[in-house]
Amino acid sequence: MGKPDTRSIDREISKTTRKLEAVRRGETWPFNSAERRAVIGALAGGSYRVLRGKSAARQENRLESLSEQAVTRLTAELTALHIERARIVREHATAKAAKKSSGWW
Repeated sequence: MGKPDTRSIDREISKTTRKLEAVRRGETWPFNSAERRAVIGALAGGSYRVLRGKSAARQENRLESLSEQAVTRLTAELTALHIERARIVREHATAKAAKKSSGWW
């Protein structure tokens, strides 16, 4: 028995890690559609208020909370992927141990 096949999970882990780092840098491409819509709405509302000479603090807080929500979502995805990878490795090790113990030699 060879090594467990974790390439696809590893690829997803690296992709999610890149997304998480991008959100922490302030980039918006990793956002899902609902988050993008909310960002556009907050930007439009803040632009309108600034144009009228008022404070856009509420919209700025909304943008910060959206970023925090994206970080939380991506962290949860990353944790789930790590747990899934550990499960695959553990199942492979159990199968390998069972095969070795059932052998004649």
